[in-house]
Amino acid sequence: MIKKSLLAFFITAALTPATVAADEQQDVKAQLELLKAQIARLEARLAQQEAATADAKTVTVVEEVEIAATEPAEKKADGIRVGGAIRTNFSHTSYSDGNKNRGGDFDFDIFRLNLHGSVGDVTLDAEIRFFDYMTAIKYAYVGYQLSENWQTQAGIIQVPFGNWPYNSHNYFFSTNYYLGLEDDFDLGILFKRQIADNWQLDVGFFKNDELGGVDGYVEDRADRYSYDIVGGRVGNEGIYADPSYAIGEYNTLSGRFAYHTEFAGVKTELGISALAGGLHDGRQRAGDYNAFGLHLNSHYGRWNLQLQHTEYNYNLDDTTRIAVGAYAFYDSIAAEAKSITANIAYSLPVQWGPVTGLQFYNNYGLVYDKSDGTADTMMNVAGFSVAAGGLFTYFDLVHARNQPFVGGSAAGNSDDTERRFNINIGYYF
Repeated sequence: MIKKSLLAFFITAALTPATVAADEQQDVKAQLELLKAQIARLEARLAQQEAATADAKTVTVVEEVEIAATEPAEKKADGIRVGGAIRTNFSHTSYSDGNKNRGGDFDFDIFRLNLHGSVGDVTLDAEIRFFDYMTAIKYAYVGYQLSENWQTQAGIIQVPFGNWPYNSHNYFFSTNYYLGLEDDFDLGILFKRQIADNWQLDVGFFKNDELGGVDGYVEDRADRYSYDIVGGRVGNEGIYADPSYAIGEYNTLSGRFAYHTEFAGVKTELGISALAGGLHDGRQRAGDYNAFGLHLNSHYGRWNLQLQHTEYNYNLDDTTRIAVGAYAFYDSIAAEAKSITANIAYSLPVQWGPVTGLQFYNNYGLVYDKSDGTADTMMNVAGFSVAAGGLFTYFDLVHARNQPFVGGSAAGNSDDTERRFNINIGYYF
């Protein structure tokens, strides 16, 4: 409309002679003023329409945001994820002449499968490990969130005791692991209070060990991941002999209380743990056992410090040494002893090709004041771990006396310090 009026105006102006009459000139001026007024009105209407369009778009966007905010979040689909690991191991030792002569040995370690997920409100976690010499379930349990802060787990679950979940940083754990007091799993039920108001609590009742107790239907009671009591050593029975007097733990109550605090940038967990239960010989109660521990776990920047003092006691008549089983062989420990552990670690994030993290550590453990009168057990592990994509590798240099897997036994009586250089390479998926 505007373009046609302007075109008519310019054509008229162009065709008007210079000698046009005065009255005609006045008519042209009047038409020009009229066109200017029409243009102004049209521009005003156009601005109003543009503003209305913008407002409509804004309203639409706001409505969409409000609708999205009020719609419930999409519930995660039920399902069980499958993962696992394949690990190999290299070792060079001071206590095997054949190993030294060969320049060390490289062996298959484990193949493992992990299950994790949920169906409805019930979660599932499980891990089974396949070795050349045995198959063992490390854990298998279901969980349910009772409330905002409380969760329950039932099945083969970790016994709450000491620095959690590990009292170590290296591949060999601490000396407590070989006493059944670190990363130990039994059959029972656990109630976990998550951190709230700076404190947390784990309380569990365990009917028996993960293989069904003293008379569980298993082919070999040593085919297990966790160290547990399997018998009492009587007479001159050998340290590594199959126990002639079978014993199993049952009806164990375990609790772990931890308080979290922060001061001057240092985050610390202070805790106390205790457990007590019965010992059964398959026919009747044969005794009882108990343990307690004081522990500290501090983080300052990239540094981590772990300290723990532990005491345990297996009360069996006229028995100062007991048999334990794990990894398809039997070993022995004192029926009563104390232990201390001190660990320090430094974590370093890096970007070296696939390598994304390094952790350097030194872990020290000592088992002393043993009821069987044998020498102290000592283990010091200095090393570092490397994370690179799915690969996770430990490089450990171990010095130890009377330590399982390092040329000795926790019931040994040697003064010699043995050495083991170990590389464990695992691919996790």
